[in-house]
Amino acid sequence: MKAVLYARVSSEKQAEKDLSIPAQLKALRKYAIKRGWDVVREFIDEAESARTANRPAFQEMITLAKQKESTFESILVWKLSRFARNREDAVLYKALLRKKGIQVISINEQIDESPSGKLLEGMIEVIDEFYSTNLAQDTRRGMKENAQRGFFNGGKIAYGYKAVQVQVNGTEKRKLEIDDLEAPTVRKVFKWCLEGEGAKEIVKRFNAEGHKTRSGKTWGKPAIYYMLRNELYTGTLLWNRYNKSNGAQVTNPPSELIRLPNHHAALVSQADFSQAQKLIEQRSPKLIHPRQVASQHLLSGLLFCVRCGSKMIAVTAKSGRFSYYACQKYLKQGKLVCRHKMLNTDKLELFIINVLKERILTEEHLTKLVTMIAEELRAIREDSTGKLELVDKKLADVERRLGKLYRLVEDDKVSFDQISPRLRELTALRDEVLAEKGSLESQAVGCPVNSLDPSPAEVKRYVEDLRETLEQGSLMEQKGFLRSFIKRIDLDHPNAEIEYTVPMTPPKKKEPLRREVLPIVQNGSAC
Repeated sequence: MKAVLYARVSSEKQAEKDLSIPAQLKALRKYAIKRGWDVVREFIDEAESARTANRPAFQEMITLAKQKESTFESILVWKLSRFARNREDAVLYKALLRKKGIQVISINEQIDESPSGKLLEGMIEVIDEFYSTNLAQDTRRGMKENAQRGFFNGGKIAYGYKAVQVQVNGTEKRKLEIDDLEAPTVRKVFKWCLEGEGAKEIVKRFNAEGHKTRSGKTWGKPAIYYMLRNELYTGTLLWNRYNKSNGAQVTNPPSELIRLPNHHAALVSQADFSQAQKLIEQRSPKLIHPRQVASQHLLSGLLFCVRCGSKMIAVTAKSGRFSYYACQKYLKQGKLVCRHKMLNTDKLELFIINVLKERILTEEHLTKLVTMIAEELRAIREDSTGKLELVDKKLADVERRLGKLYRLVEDDKVSFDQISPRLRELTALRDEVLAEKGSLESQAVGCPVNSLDPSPAEVKRYVEDLRETLEQGSLMEQKGFLRSFIKRIDLDHPNAEIEYTVPMTPPKKKEPLRREVLPIVQNGSAC
């Protein structure tokens, strides 16, 4: 077996009191020769404390051990205290060495196979586990601090971004920056989604245009869905979502999720991301059957029969020359179950569109809706503002108590170990208060004061935008527009009842994305 020797003394006094470096090396060589082992190298640290692992020869030895093909299989030391006095360092470096198949052997502290030896080994393993867990917590805290400072902790980099090296106080860190080659693709995905296209249509467009993924493959729906659902593109980092329990990935509870807004440059605005989530939910198979999304009929998925509660679906007759909306139960079970009349698709769609233009998409009606919602938004904003004041007071109180504890340590009135449990409690409380504050600030941002009182001219322009979408938009744009505000249409011929929220219009194709004339409508409630 090939071995290296490691010898250390902390000071000249220790060299005189304990075994000197030459004496240690002599005993280690003798031990190796007696067993027929080859000594390939010797490492010596003089006047270096074992309370830290920052020892030149020690680090050189560890670096050599970490190489792909290590040149030795064991490390011989006089006593384990020569290797490390700090248990954390001992556990860390022994674990690293074990993974490389290298063992640390103390020539004066051998653990045999006797019951007492096994007991000692078990005690060591328990201690190792304790320190390993404690070390993991410390590492997690360090990674959290690293993320809060805007740095990247590692892992797969999202499409559209790249990691760049930066120097911080002599240490290399990584930050996320926009990848100019990939970013346009991300922006296209969100733009097309907001125009009413689903993942399937987006994939077809990308592959038809010859776009490839980062690995050079064709695009698929999972990649598009992951992109559209990833809040990272708004500049927000979601960290600590998962942990590995018994080797399996487990989702952490929401209380342990760390959300860091403005962590990096955004590719998509928060408003566009939120709107994309609403559109995805509206197209969800749980709510709308995929056939309805791809249907060539404007009202598919929106019509319901009042008489039996079933959906009204589009059917054809005369070899496809005519189409009708018919009650699903009537088609499957006959007139004994439901006698709702079949309605011509063209006539019904024209009728609904005219009702929308004449009774909903009017300046007078939208002004009333916007006024009503403005009152709701004011109430929400006032409530959030009041709660924010209380949260700020609570946060100031926590910071004051933390500062008091830190001053006690600085003045040497108490030790850090004495107050560390209380520090952890207060730090956790501060994180909770900051999370609550962030939530309240998001609510306040969602209710901008400058949009609460739109002018008649703004309402007029918005009505024109809505009507233009309904009259001149493509079928996909019209369907996306209707689903953005119509929840359902209950039919009981010759009557129809429409349940809707404040209408929103998607941007037209081949036009740049633009903000709504009345951004307030994005927060509308059912009317």
